[in-house]
Amino acid sequence: MAMEKNFDVKKIIETKKAPVAIGPYSQAVLTGNLIFCSGQIGVNPKTNIIAKGIKAQTQQALKNLRVVLASANSSLDCVVKVDVFLKNIDDFNAMNETYANFFHSDPPARQTVEVSALPRNANIEISCIAYSKK
Repeated sequence: MAMEKNFDVKKIIETKKAPVAIGPYSQAVLTGNLIFCSGQIGVNPKTNIIAKGIKAQTQQALKNLRVVLASANSSLDCVVKVDVFLKNIDDFNAMNETYANFFHSDPPARQTVEVSALPRNANIEISCIAYSKK
């Protein structure tokens, strides 16, 4: 079950169905009808184990984002912007193949950049901005 902490202009979104934050940040923040999701890596929230390989990590990161969005009354269909951080830009095509399975039509705007390192030595981190269906 999702927990919401209500402040004047924002609600903190947290769910046990996604990996817990490993630092001083929230899984997502809802303000107005916009949801700002923190980056997710390919960690299975039940086992705390990171998936093997770029395709499996991409899939798990997007599944994690999907459950965070669901806890804020949203879905991947409501995503308007995605940021993808790759440890190796050579993984772009493999990431893109898996990513396309989650955004079937009217895909969101996106940027993809290569970075030198990611938490837990992950190969990918994905964050997004979506709107709430409320």
